[in-house]
Amino acid sequence: MAQYFENVNLPSKIIEFEAYFLKTKFIFKADNGVFSKEKLDFGTRLLLENLPMKDMSGDVLDLGCGYGVVSIILSKFINANFDAVDVNRRALHLFEMNIKLNNVSNINIFESDCYENVDKKYDYIITNPPIRAGKEVVYKMLRGAKDHLKEKGALYFVMRKDHGAKTAIKDISDIYNCEIITKEKGFFVIKCISR
Repeated sequence: MAQYFENVNLPSKIIEFEAYFLKTKFIFKADNGVFSKEKLDFGTRLLLENLPMKDMSGDVLDLGCGYGVVSIILSKFINANFDAVDVNRRALHLFEMNIKLNNVSNINIFESDCYENVDKKYDYIITNPPIRAGKEVVYKMLRGAKDHLKEKGALYFVMRKDHGAKTAIKDISDIYNCEIITKEKGFFVIKCISR
């Protein structure tokens, strides 16, 4: 079966759902072939809840952005410039619809396989990496962030313990100082600062 991270021609069946974050209502369109197509998934919500929003500004990269949940929600609470990238064209098309639905304007969306088309540095890189894409892709996302972070920039990601969160922390600790921000229901939210 084709997975959501592949750029595939699955039959389209767009659905719309509501999500609430910090008492704010959001509306998202999703479809077959994208991650978490019916609701705001627990891992992404936990990641968002544990970002230092009061202190965030500058340039943010939403890596593996899907149909736009992270950037769209954050754009309502922080004053920052967002770049959002994904390899899945269907997800990016949905993202463009969701920008209009949620009336946001400070997000720049473009297609990129990990950092392939990313040519700047960021204060924050945020990702809920696509575990089903395999360890090689996930580590490319995590390790590659180092080259795209500003001097005091931070990578934030969420990963389940049973998907290898502890191993991932160990395996990237040669280039980052990693801190587990929170653990809940088997999910770890991790902050990484370049060494």
